[in-house]
Amino acid sequence: MNIILLGPPGAGKGTQASRLEKERGMVQLSTGDMLRAAVAAGTEVGKKAKTVMDAGDLVSDEIVTGILSERLDQPDVEQGFILDGYPRTDAQARSLEELLASKGMKLDYVIELVVDEEALVDRITGRFSCAKCGEGYHDRYKLPKIDMICDRCGAEDQFKRRPDDVEETVRNRLCEYRAKTAPILPFYEAKGIVRRVDGMAPIVHVNADIETILDRR
Repeated sequence: MNIILLGPPGAGKGTQASRLEKERGMVQLSTGDMLRAAVAAGTEVGKKAKTVMDAGDLVSDEIVTGILSERLDQPDVEQGFILDGYPRTDAQARSLEELLASKGMKLDYVIELVVDEEALVDRITGRFSCAKCGEGYHDRYKLPKIDMICDRCGAEDQFKRRPDDVEETVRNRLCEYRAKTAPILPFYEAKGIVRRVDGMAPIVHVNADIETILDRR
C-alpha cells in the first residue's frame, strides 16, 4: 500500500505516519531525511545534492526525484511507503507519477487530513514539551499535573517550545500550504484516489479512519 499524507503543518501527518510504520510495516519517506541520507552515503545523486546545498541553493526537482528513485529501490519499501511533504507542486506530482510507473509501482491513496485553521493555530502555538524526555504538553489542553514538573520523567523547569510555533509563522505556513501544495489535489482527485479524514479528531480516531480507508483496498 503506497500513500501520500497531505495536510498543513501541524495537522498530524508525522504522528499518523509513525503509527502506520509500526502497525503495517510501511516506510515513511521524507524528502529531507532522504536528502541527508543520500549526501551522507555519497551516492551519485547525493553528491549533486551536496554541491547544490553547499552553495546555498535550493535542490531541484530533478535531484529530489533522483534521490526518491534510489530510495524506492531499497527492499524495505516493498511493504509500502508513506510520502510526507512530497509532492508539493503539480509538476512534482506528475514527475512522481512517471517515476512510479517506470518502477511498476503506483499510489493507492492520497489521504488529506482536513483541519480547522483557527483551531490548528491554537493547537500549534500552545504546544510545548519536556526538553529531557520529549513528553508533549499544551497551554490549554494538557498542562503538567504539578506546575513546571514533567509528568513523565520528573524533570523540573525543563520545558521548551519550538521557535517557529508562533502565530505569525504558523499562519504564513498555512498560507504557503494553501497556495502551493493544496493545488495538487485536483490532479489526484481526477484519478479517484483522494480520501479525506477529520484531522482535528483525537489521534486514535484519525488513525482508525486511515486504517479503514487502507483496509478497503
